[in-house]
Amino acid sequence: MPSTGCALPTILLAAIALCLAFLVAATDNPAPPQAPPNIVIVFADDLGIGDVTCMNSNSKIPTPRMDQVAASGMRFTDAHSPAAVCTPSRYALLTGRYPWRSSLKRWVLGGSSPALLEPDRPTMASLLADQGYQTSCIGKWHLGLGTQDPVDWEAPLRPGPQDAGFDEFYGISASLDMPPYVFIENDRPVAELTGQVDKSGHRRQGGGGFWRAGRASEDFEFDQVLPRITSRAEETIKRFAADDRPFLVYVPLTAPHTPWVPTTAFDGRTSIGHYGDFTAQVDDTVGRIVDALDEAGALGNTLLIVTSDNGSHWPDADIEKWKHDGNMGYRGQKADIWEGGHRIPLLVSWPGVIEPGSTCDKTICLTDLFATCVTAGGGQWDTNAGEDSVDLGPLLRNETWSDPREGIIHQSGDGLLAIRCGKWKLIEALGSGGFSSPKRPKPDADGPAGQLYDLEVDPAETTNLYNSRPEIVARLTTLLEQIRTQPASVPPGWNRR
Repeated sequence: MPSTGCALPTILLAAIALCLAFLVAATDNPAPPQAPPNIVIVFADDLGIGDVTCMNSNSKIPTPRMDQVAASGMRFTDAHSPAAVCTPSRYALLTGRYPWRSSLKRWVLGGSSPALLEPDRPTMASLLADQGYQTSCIGKWHLGLGTQDPVDWEAPLRPGPQDAGFDEFYGISASLDMPPYVFIENDRPVAELTGQVDKSGHRRQGGGGFWRAGRASEDFEFDQVLPRITSRAEETIKRFAADDRPFLVYVPLTAPHTPWVPTTAFDGRTSIGHYGDFTAQVDDTVGRIVDALDEAGALGNTLLIVTSDNGSHWPDADIEKWKHDGNMGYRGQKADIWEGGHRIPLLVSWPGVIEPGSTCDKTICLTDLFATCVTAGGGQWDTNAGEDSVDLGPLLRNETWSDPREGIIHQSGDGLLAIRCGKWKLIEALGSGGFSSPKRPKPDADGPAGQLYDLEVDPAETTNLYNSRPEIVARLTTLLEQIRTQPASVPPGWNRR
């Protein structure tokens, strides 16, 4: 066997020389920094975790395009909306702040309510705009318009989305069942409110139709709202992608919130009536947005988020009738403090960053999208913003992540609060605090004053441990009160360490 006594040092010296040459070249010609990602958020309205097939294999609604987003990225199995109804969840998503810290303590705004966002409060959109992002909001605003109560529809609708950091807005003022029924372009209605819509029957009395009486534009058609939002989102993505600057496109959908009004192309698409068909149309909207990104050559550098503002409006009677559980066995429904009210689907895709087909079981809140998106876009904020928001970037990159918050707060429709801390969930009173019965029963003399559940062994919240685990009740009650009385739940500077 020939000697190798001189060969090894020669190889090592050659390798060292090659490395040194590479380092010198890299220093002289540093690699350009990675471009900030485009950010697209599809915010469905009342979409349940049990509706999406990649979250619930027993779903009777085909959702191939949302499943595709999950397959290309990450799905979160323990994600929560900050509230179980519309307006507060929108406030929290854009501001990174719990909605009960705002002036709205319970339920939602109406279609002619004044603006909820505090003047000069930084939002995800305004901070990304500061970084050079193009910003657009397309869909259901539901955060109030103007300063008058009710809104003066003859005057500019300011403050509104454009005062919250969006370059442009196209959509409707609130939920699809709330007047006035008219599209808005930036700060003006696109048509005069010369029509009138009569109140519909309850959704139980005619399928999916439910809307309140009120003023409308003559051209307003309920079943054309989602298609118009979808088309505008496609157009905006392609227009923005033609510019060199990154973009934020926030698409708060009007569906599958009532009225359930699928277009003819989706009528009969599922076996569970108008709700299933309308949800299938939501899935198609997600697919068209993905296709628009792909066609524009922007998909490869886009952080795409698909989620919902709260649980499905799908009570026990619907579960029994249709044999479909929009909230996947979790107790309650939209508006409730129980898990069915606020545990939601959250699908995130980011090519080159998120490992395809990955799953995350960490407990997170939609307030966290503020810090996640602003950080991804290179932005920063002071202590006057993002008070309850934690950057999820490390989770998306499969890195070590710790939550500086000791607990996460949930809110019901009527303002009932709960705190989640590990496997424990404490609800500060009895009942659902929302749509399901009992809503707010008074405690018996010897009965529990609130609710405590061990979600690790009892995710359906069937066994109230409030009286049997007083030490847990005491600890979580103290923690809930601390978070409620302090201005923030995230330590200052945490997201910039």
